[in-house]
Amino acid sequence: MEPLTDNPVIAEITHHFLALQAYVPLRPIHTEESYEQAIGSLNALLDQGAANDGHPLADLVNALGAMIEQYEAIHYPQEAVSPTDMLRMLMDQHRLSQSDLPEIGAQSVVSEVLSGKRELNVRQIRALAARFKLPPGAFF
Repeated sequence: MEPLTDNPVIAEITHHFLALQAYVPLRPIHTEESYEQAIGSLNALLDQGAANDGHPLADLVNALGAMIEQYEAIHYPQEAVSPTDMLRMLMDQHRLSQSDLPEIGAQSVVSEVLSGKRELNVRQIRALAARFKLPPGAFF
């Protein structure tokens, strides 16, 4: 049996892989420097439309994104956000007042939710998730 390195196909794959790694870091991310490089590469790919599933580099974007997510989960863990805080953030982002949220109910109901006197129910969460194009889990 011939060693893998003697195989011309493996030699060609190695050549292309090394060339690709000059632009896109396809290795686990362990340092802030390699994290920044990975973010830069991902942004460049996204700027070229590689987020589209039909793009030939879509799988590369997914692989690089997964490596970035792993690094961020360890080094930049996200704090849990309460449903009320999520609602406040969305209201701020969209410049909404309490009366602009009929999905929850009347302004008085929204006020009670924001003050912590009342919790969002499943119907309200589904309606808010649909309105803001978020998964319902964002409010749990």
